[in-house]
Amino acid sequence: MLTNEVEIAKSEQQLIACYPVMAQLRPHLSEQEFISRVKSQMNDGYKLAYITDKNTVVAVAGYRTAINLAWGKFLYVDDLVTDKTRRSCGFGKQLTDWLVQEAKKNKCAELHLDSGLQRKDAHRFYNREELETTGYHFARKF
Repeated sequence: MLTNEVEIAKSEQQLIACYPVMAQLRPHLSEQEFISRVKSQMNDGYKLAYITDKNTVVAVAGYRTAINLAWGKFLYVDDLVTDKTRRSCGFGKQLTDWLVQEAKKNKCAELHLDSGLQRKDAHRFYNREELETTGYHFARKF
């Protein structure tokens, strides 16, 4: 069982440390744009949780809580990624378990996340972690 603690990034230094892992999920963002967006989202309740191993960030999750008519109070995982060289080591499971506990601690009725259709390995992981495929996400760019 892993004993690495999950931490919440609060300083710019912590955000910078999370960027190399997050860039594997969000390669379109430069480090500067990542930091700018995270800081902006933090103003609306977004949090960036991370796990380190030997002083290196190995897994990152961006999340927030909200309330809507469909789900009531819920925890939404915007971003969830483990460093590609550290997958299948238990860090993704540890972070997912922590997110479930965070949802319960915040009295959320549900946990939700979206995942790109191409992320088949992630889908298998989510299914193993008891997340159900419940629908499709639709989008339109302008």
